[in-house]
Amino acid sequence: MLSRPSDSPRTPSAPRFLRSPRSSRSARPPGQRASAAQGPPAATGDAAQLGRLNAAPAGVAEGALLACCGSRRWARLIAAHRPYPDLGALLAAGDEASYDLSPADLDEALADEAVVGQLPAADGPGALAAHTALRAAHAEYERRFGHVFVICLDGLHPDEMRNRVLAEIHARLDNERDAERAKAAEELRRIARGRLVRLISGPLQLSGIPRFRPA
Repeated sequence: MLSRPSDSPRTPSAPRFLRSPRSSRSARPPGQRASAAQGPPAATGDAAQLGRLNAAPAGVAEGALLACCGSRRWARLIAAHRPYPDLGALLAAGDEASYDLSPADLDEALADEAVVGQLPAADGPGALAAHTALRAAHAEYERRFGHVFVICLDGLHPDEMRNRVLAEIHARLDNERDAERAKAAEELRRIARGRLVRLISGPLQLSGIPRFRPA
């Protein structure tokens, strides 16, 4: 699945893009090592949402976190080390869990990225050609690496996204398999960070929702 800008919904019919793992680093609990907690300070509303996540039953919290990264172990690690005092601590825990994904965890997370991400609709005479080129490039990427292409598009203007994705696929097709897997893992980590921010800043609908996807 093409990593969608983290605020767009997933569409099963779209092409898929992927992220890749980094080699596992340490078994230290998430959030304890990544102390340079990057991330905006929580607003009052965000603090309330974080409080709800902290207080949710383990299974419900894991279901919400799975919307941010499709690895069940990733979601369990973050849920198990609650409560988090602020958004920065939660983001640090997400990074730590992402760095410690095993190859199997990474495969699971990549398999969950089943859509190419919601690129804005292209208009104009070149739209069909651009879409065709993107699908062909992604098909070649999947053939070469055995998983979908993932890229974090957070912060990009919608008009830039399609060209960035196409350029990145072509550039990364030259990577060796191990290097590309590491690159995909890093993109997954960045995507998960963006989704965690949206999870806490958006309407946190925890009860009765097995797989909550942030809007």
